[in-house]
Amino acid sequence: MNTAKDSRMMIVNPVTNGIVLDHIQAGLSDQLYTALHLDKLDCPIAILKNVESGKMGRKDIIKIFSSIDLDFDVIGYMDPGITVSIIKDGSVIDRRGLKLPETITNVIRCRNPRCITSVEQELPQIFKLANREKGLYRCFYCEQKASKKQ
Repeated sequence: MNTAKDSRMMIVNPVTNGIVLDHIQAGLSDQLYTALHLDKLDCPIAILKNVESGKMGRKDIIKIFSSIDLDFDVIGYMDPGITVSIIKDGSVIDRRGLKLPETITNVIRCRNPRCITSVEQELPQIFKLANREKGLYRCFYCEQKASKKQ
C-alpha cells in the first residue's frame, strides 16, 4: 500500500564512477551547478535539495555520474564547507574538504566602473582573498571589495 510519504520518495542510484559534492549549503546547488557549467555535460547529474542532515539540518548534494575536471577554487569560493568525493569502481578513492581559495579568476566581476576591467573587458576578473574570516575578496586591479552576493 502506497502512502503519501512513499509516493514522494525517489531512488537515486549510487555513483559508480564520478564525483559527489556533499554538505552543500541548502539552496546553493543551483548556483553551484551554473558556476561549474554542469549544464554543458552530457552525463547524468542528480541534484538533491534540502536533504535532511544530522550536522547541517538541511543540505544539498550534487552527484555527477562521470569523472570530470572540476574547478575546486570555484567550489571553495561558493561554499568552503563542501566535501568532494571522487568515486572509481564504486569506491571513494579521494575525499577532500575545501577552503576559501587565495585567488579566484572569472567567477565574479568587479563592480567598480573605474576599474581597468571595465574598459579592457578581455582582462581576466581576478580577485584575491583579503580576509579569510569574513570571506572578503578584493579586485586584483583596483582593490574594490567583492562579495559572494553580487
